[in-house]
Amino acid sequence: MDGTDQTASTIWYVLAIMLVASSLIGRRLAWGAVLRMALLWVAIFAGLLGVFKFAQNQGYLTGRWAEQGGVAAPDEAPSTLPAARTEGQALRIPVAPDGHYWVEGTINGTPARFLIDSGATFTALSETTARAAGLNYDIGSPGVIMSTANGKVEARRSSISTLAIGPIRSGDLPVVVSPAFGEVNVIGMNMLSRLKGWGVQNGEMVLTP
Repeated sequence: MDGTDQTASTIWYVLAIMLVASSLIGRRLAWGAVLRMALLWVAIFAGLLGVFKFAQNQGYLTGRWAEQGGVAAPDEAPSTLPAARTEGQALRIPVAPDGHYWVEGTINGTPARFLIDSGATFTALSETTARAAGLNYDIGSPGVIMSTANGKVEARRSSISTLAIGPIRSGDLPVVVSPAFGEVNVIGMNMLSRLKGWGVQNGEMVLTP
């Protein structure tokens, strides 16, 4: 437990004691009853603190990929993906066997496979994909610290001239690159927010340019 966790725990217990004390001040109870009630309230707060810490450790209360909440990104894409299809101007992406939404696209004309993650703040690329697409990023320059499922990692900033998935095109898109992302490329909110609309309909991710 680090200093932040210890401080949070201390605050929880202080608040518990204050609440118990305030609830008993106006009551005329025998000391035995007071002690039993105080222990009950302390146990309740201890249980709530335990639930809070469990949720935090599991990532339900903190970002698990690229500073964001949502499910943890998988280590790699499935070997085969259901084909996305264009319907009018929209791109409809079926859910993959692993329960995520993956799509084939290109970065500056170079093929790449993407996980669509609305819980990710930034679009993130593996080093392999960034190098194949010829992106420029300075390994020696100061990076940006990001929170992932495996803890904090350092990534480098770069930019994509053209990112294309189906009928959707986006230019001059800021991205982050890190070996800590493994072989997974993620389309995050800085890309999705450029769309007219996006969301899940009938089990498919629907992106509207």
